Amino acid sequence: MKQYPVEFLKLSDGETLAYRTCGSGKRNLVLIHGNMSSSVHYQTLMERLEKDFTIYAVDMRGFGDSTYHKPFDTLKELADEIGEFLRLKGIADPVLLGWSTGGGVVMELAADLGDAVRGIILLSSVALQGYPLLRKDETGAPIEGAYLTTREEIAADPVQVAPVLAAYPKNDREFFRAVWNAAIYQNGQPETADYELYLDAILKQRNLLDIDYSLVHFNVTDQPSPVEPGSGRARLITCPVVLVHGESDLVVPVETARQAKEFFGEQAQLHILPGLSHSVVTDDTEALAGIVRQFA
Repeated sequence: MKQYPVEFLKLSDGETLAYRTCGSGKRNLVLIHGNMSSSVHYQTLMERLEKDFTIYAVDMRGFGDSTYHKPFDTLKELADEIGEFLRLKGIADPVLLGWSTGGGVVMELAADLGDAVRGIILLSSVALQGYPLLRKDETGAPIEGAYLTTREEIAADPVQVAPVLAAYPKNDREFFRAVWNAAIYQNGQPETADYELYLDAILKQRNLLDIDYSLVHFNVTDQPSPVEPGSGRARLITCPVVLVHGESDLVVPVETARQAKEFFGEQAQLHILPGLSHSVVTDDTEALAGIVRQFA
């Protein structure tokens, strides 16, 4: 995997965003990573597309090499910082690509920017109504209809959250390797050297509880979710929308992409990639690059 140097930009709120940049294309492409990841996870895609775009891959607050001075409650706060990054860097008419949690950030940003965005690509994206977490019974099984809402409840979740929170201070590399192997890399692991760099990036995350809380309460539709009234902000997205989803995604079910297509209608293209996982970017980098190139 080609390595791109890290650069830094200080924002008006005191946070500093780390980012990687490359390319010489006429169009600007901005890559927003997901949970348990950073801009490092995009480097294989950057290498494929650097002749087609000028690319910026940003570490969001509390991820990778960016600072984390203040906790946050919403993906909108992260989107606001990316928006300031775009303004300070003079990045005009961008294509915004968001993976998983990053898809939610991209939706919030596109809602703010309107026609100033060339298009958005939602890659294995969180649903328009977020990622609700269910309470668990004494066996660890989810209790249907019983949703977690507070930070304290989410942090105590014995299956999806508490073990991950416990693994971070211990720098438990093998725990995260096992999680990614089981839930994300079920089609095959990246090359050894690349995987170690990905794990390095995963272990730099400091904001897991903020992210989980933000995902639980994310809802940009005009209908309430089980835990959050809809903001209706997805209706403010006026640019073309491209939905890309692995058919065998174990983290965000493919039905999520079909529901998003139904919501956006003719505004959206839907690409369901047979057999691919939550990590389309490593399962089939070239297929993803081919979809992105339509904006070049």
